[in-house]
This record gives sequence, C-alpha cells and structure tokens, in this order.
Amino acid sequence: MAESSDKNKRNSSSSTFSVVKSVKSQKIIAVLGGRDCDSETYQKAYKVGKEIASRGGILICGGRTGIMEAACKGAVEEGGITIGILPDGDVSRANAYVKIPIPTGIGIARNSIIVRACSAAIAISGKYGTLSEIAYCFQIGTPVCSLDSWKIEGIKQVSSPEEAVEFAFDPAKYNRKV
Repeated sequence: MAESSDKNKRNSSSSTFSVVKSVKSQKIIAVLGGRDCDSETYQKAYKVGKEIASRGGILICGGRTGIMEAACKGAVEEGGITIGILPDGDVSRANAYVKIPIPTGIGIARNSIIVRACSAAIAISGKYGTLSEIAYCFQIGTPVCSLDSWKIEGIKQVSSPEEAVEFAFDPAKYNRKV
C-alpha cells in the first residue's frame, strides 16, 4: 500500500512539474485598453484574444469590462488562459472570462504589474489608463503596438488584430530594417 502511495506522489509531482514547465514556456501577452468601447472595437479586442490563445499565449489584462472583457472572451472561447490584474480587492468584479483573477487593492498602480508580467503588449483604443500602460512599456523596454490606440513616437501602429498579435509574438521582426 505504501509503495502505491509513493508512486502516486511521484506521478502527481511529475505532472505538476510538466504543467508548470509548459506554462513557463508560453508567452504572456498583455492587452491594454479601456473599460468602455464601441461594438467595432469590442470585436477587434475579441479577435486579438482569440489569436493570442490560438498561438498558445497567455493573455494578461486589467480584468474588467470593455477591451479587457472582449479580449478575455476571445481567448477563453479559443481555450486560452486569461489573467486579470484587478485594481481592487474584490475578485467578483473581474469579468466572467478571467480564469485567474489577481486582486491587488492598489488601484491604477496595477498597470505597472500588467506591463511587468508580459513579454509584449497590444494597446487597443483606450484613454489615459492605456496611455500610462504604454508609458510603462517604454520605461521598462516591453515591446508595445497600437491598434487604434495612441499615436506617439516609438509605438508600432498596426492595422488589424492579426498584425497586432503577430507583432506581440515576434516584435524583433518589426524592428528590422528592410
């Protein structure tokens, strides 16, 4: 009986390790955008989320409504993992498509966590919160692109959800001189 128990522990430990290892190898892509958006912008964010998940990426965002909800919905419908870095301490305020809600209780300062946790970011529409996340990207060197968001020096402008996700998975490709 003890031998069987030890074998189960090893198998459990081994499978836990393989899950952690596989998650560590996935790219974490941030979707930056406001809590309010029109239906056209919602659809673009939804497509971005689907595309991130279809490429095996993990989506991280602010976890609330609007752009964040649309992107999470697309990712979840594609079988992806979504992380919501919430501004307050109330997990119930996360949108329905956030699989891993992280309540911070630090308000908009959570924007720096979102940007620090990702390998690249996609800004979609948005206002000053999105602008602050873009600024954090610039400050720490996180590649960021803009899909109908801020047009400022240093941010790659893209024209479609597919191009945005292509950038996020291979930002170096966009920095090469042709």
